[in-house]
Amino acid sequence: MAKKLYIGGLSYSTTDDGLRGAFEKAGPVVSANVITDRMTGRSRGFGFVEMEDADADKAIEMWNGVELDGRKITVNEARPLAERPPRRSSGGFGGGSRGGDRRSF
Repeated sequence: MAKKLYIGGLSYSTTDDGLRGAFEKAGPVVSANVITDRMTGRSRGFGFVEMEDADADKAIEMWNGVELDGRKITVNEARPLAERPPRRSSGGFGGGSRGGDRRSF
């Protein structure tokens, strides 16, 4: 069965192919994706690699804390969205005032 790995701390110059090539040193790669910003197309500095279980465990040992394209990367098993703690929204503009005129007569 395939295991999905989270790869953090990627260089902005790392590509899908570069990520795949690096992780193939640990075994066959099912998929390799660097996540990019939708608006700019620029890397967001993290990605995912999918490999068979035994190869994925080997890749974690081989790559976690190691430099790739000039940056020390973090490699661990990716967690599904449901398992992550929810993000807290800061709400925005703050302040209790709803506007209006504050002059007193």
